[in-house]
Amino acid sequence: MSYAIFKAAGQQFRAEEGVTLRVPKLSGDPGAKITFDEVLLSSDGKKVKAGQPTLKGAKVVGEIVRHGRGDKIYVFRFKRRKNQRCKTGHRQDFTEIKITDLKLG
Repeated sequence: MSYAIFKAAGQQFRAEEGVTLRVPKLSGDPGAKITFDEVLLSSDGKKVKAGQPTLKGAKVVGEIVRHGRGDKIYVFRFKRRKNQRCKTGHRQDFTEIKITDLKLG
């Protein structure tokens, strides 16, 4: 089982062929191909290669499935005995991508 660790939008993700991932929002239309060049580590099932900091020639190719918003997270802050309260909510945007190909270089 081959896999790769790549960097997208400041975060690291593990990619395997055929897997669907949720990454922070990226530009592009659903159905468009997207390539990630910052591959930090790769494995072909027998041998593991680590980059310093990235692997040359390695790519992760995927297809944008859809854009969406995650579940709502509530943030509640208060100061005791002061009648000061603040309740806010946040929904993070995401892009769902399906990994189509791993080029390990």
